[in-house]
Amino acid sequence: MSRTPEQVLQRLDWTVIRRLDGVLQGDYRTVFRGQGLDLADIREYVPGDDVRYIDWNVTARMDVPYVREYLEEREISAHFLLDLSPSMDFGTAQTKKLDLLIDLVGALARVFTRRGNRVGAILYGNGIERVIPARTGRLQVLRILDELIDRPRPKQAPFTRLADLLETAARTIRRRSLLFVVSDLITAPGWERALGQLARHHEVIAVRVVDPREQDLPDIGAIFMTDAETGEQLFIDTSDARFRARFAEIARRRESELLAAFRRARVDVLPLSTEDDVVSAILRFAARRKLTRGKRQGAMVAV
Repeated sequence: MSRTPEQVLQRLDWTVIRRLDGVLQGDYRTVFRGQGLDLADIREYVPGDDVRYIDWNVTARMDVPYVREYLEEREISAHFLLDLSPSMDFGTAQTKKLDLLIDLVGALARVFTRRGNRVGAILYGNGIERVIPARTGRLQVLRILDELIDRPRPKQAPFTRLADLLETAARTIRRRSLLFVVSDLITAPGWERALGQLARHHEVIAVRVVDPREQDLPDIGAIFMTDAETGEQLFIDTSDARFRARFAEIARRRESELLAAFRRARVDVLPLSTEDDVVSAILRFAARRKLTRGKRQGAMVAV
């Protein structure tokens, strides 16, 4: 039985949002930091500074790197760039990747709006489906959930092009914002460059939604596997240990390539598994991000 956006938000309020509020409290700004556009100062670069804030004009005149410092805005403007392609319907009988996406977006959107921040979303399924401008308030969260829950789900679609979603965000989100790219990264190539360009102008967090069976194929005998994106079917024997080993090696290689792409783009990654708890995943990410930033600040002090 499908649930209404109101029912989904009520469930999240009891199972996720209150737990996040109780742990993060005012610390959420340290984890999800918004940066304003009001220039406060220009100073000489020191190791540990974000290279995205280098002022190249001043650097060229002074022959040493200079960075811009901005006054931090009190308000965070957050946008969710959502991959809703058919592969996101994969998962266990209890939880699909799409279910995790809905819970994550609903929870984070409500955490932000409860503090007066604005949230928006761009939906990508069979191409760009909807651009929801950023607004604040509970009704905005319900609107986004309604779009996610009630949208028609095509059984097949053209192969996902995550680059289209990222390039649409670059064109439509002009003010510096906090962007969550939520996807399983099953996509045509070419998205890495678009992600890097987006990260130069916004704070970007990649939420990679995965199911363990996509990385470690279980031994369940001979089966037909269907490509969720194209509908093509392939008969395979999962009881073949050599086949499972090759499958796992390809998955490990792809994992390594993805992490390298995120490092090049200077984008932090929040892993989210269908066997995981949304709150636990967010809190692990928050602890890791604060630790990383603390080390960077310590390096700056040491210099």
